[in-house]
Amino acid sequence: MEEIYKTVSDSVIRISQLMLPSNANFGGKIHGGYILSLMDQIAFAVASKFSAHYCVTASVGKVDFLKPIEVGELVTLIASVNYVGNSSMEVGIRVEAMNIQTGETKHCNSSYFTMVAKDETGKPARVPRLILETEKDVFRFYRCVVKMEVDKERDRAIHDLETDSAEQQAYIKKHYDVKISLAH
Repeated sequence: MEEIYKTVSDSVIRISQLMLPSNANFGGKIHGGYILSLMDQIAFAVASKFSAHYCVTASVGKVDFLKPIEVGELVTLIASVNYVGNSSMEVGIRVEAMNIQTGETKHCNSSYFTMVAKDETGKPARVPRLILETEKDVFRFYRCVVKMEVDKERDRAIHDLETDSAEQQAYIKKHYDVKISLAH
């Protein structure tokens, strides 16, 4: 079977939505959970469009809410596939909010969702290979590779942690302002 190749630009989706009072928290800002839901929806759409398969969310990378989103702002999410594995894809998402009266736009957050393509039986499905056309495409792909290596190293370090509770307690007491009170 011949491999299928697609460009990063083949995967791009951009959506905009006006933020309504019903999406706000008690402080008058848009709920972070609501924005996460929009991010998950666009990650699904990008991954499904790119792979031509139903996709599921496997993991969500770090999400830092950089700036609050106000009621009445126009939120735009821009997303694309940054990396592909066999059945997985990393989808990068940028969230911007625009004050529709002033035109001022702010970057509110970015995150990376790992999506997995599924076939009609629910098993992982092979996704198209990626064509990197721009320096930005290369940078984003390479960033994913480095992040995966760092994640593997972190997982190995955590797995290899000393299981001596006394040593762990001594370290915690030395470096952190906590009180340890274990129930025996």
